[in-house]
Amino acid sequence: MPNDLAHWKPAATPTPNPLAGRCVTLEPLNASRHSSDLFAAVTRHDDLWTWLAAAPTATAAEMIDKLEKWRDAERALLFAIVPANTGKAAGWASYMRIKPAHGVIEVGNVMFSPALQRTRAATEAMYLMARHVFEDLGYRRYEWKCNALNEASRRAALRFGFAYEGIFRQHMVVKGKSRDTAWFAMLDADWPARKRAFEAWLDPANFDQAGRQRRTLLECAKG
Repeated sequence: MPNDLAHWKPAATPTPNPLAGRCVTLEPLNASRHSSDLFAAVTRHDDLWTWLAAAPTATAAEMIDKLEKWRDAERALLFAIVPANTGKAAGWASYMRIKPAHGVIEVGNVMFSPALQRTRAATEAMYLMARHVFEDLGYRRYEWKCNALNEASRRAALRFGFAYEGIFRQHMVVKGKSRDTAWFAMLDADWPARKRAFEAWLDPANFDQAGRQRRTLLECAKG
C-alpha cells in the first residue's frame, strides 16, 4: 500500500448533528428528550450490560448521568438511536477515540435494546455512522473493538463489514477482570464495497411483506 499521503488532509471532527435515514435517526444524546425512553428500553434486561464497563442503574437520571460523564471524559459523541416506527430512543452508539490528524475513529459503547436488536433500524444506524465517517468527515480508518469473549459483538463486527485484525492481550481491566480485546477495522478503500452491501440489504425490495429479509447482509456483500 502506498505510504505517500501528500493529497490527504486530516479528517474533520464529528459534530453533534442528527444522522437521518429511512428507518432510523441518530440524535445526539439529550437527557430531557431521551432518558425515559432509553431507560424503559434497557431496564430489566441486565444481560445487556454484561460486556459494557457500566452497570445497570436504578433510575433513568442515574443512567443518563453516567452516560454523559463517560461521554465527556472520553470526548466522545454519543447518539441515541431512534427508530422511525416508534419515535422512541431504543439504544445508543458513539464515535470515540477520535483522532482527526491520523484519520482514525472508533464506533463504540454500542447498546441495542431488545426493541432494536435484529431490526433494519439497527443495521441502518451502523450504515449511517460509517457513511458519515468516510464520506462527510474524511476518515481513513473506522475501528470496532470488543471483549474477545463477546462472540455476539465479534459476529456483528464481521456482519457490518469490519475486518478482524487480532487480539490485544491484557488490554484493559473491566469490572475487576482482565480483558483481552478483539480489534476490527474498516478502511476508506473498503467503504465503496461495504456501502453497496448495506444499501442492497436496506433496499425495501430485500424484504417480503412480513418484513423478512430475502438476502442477509453477508450475502449482499458477496454480490
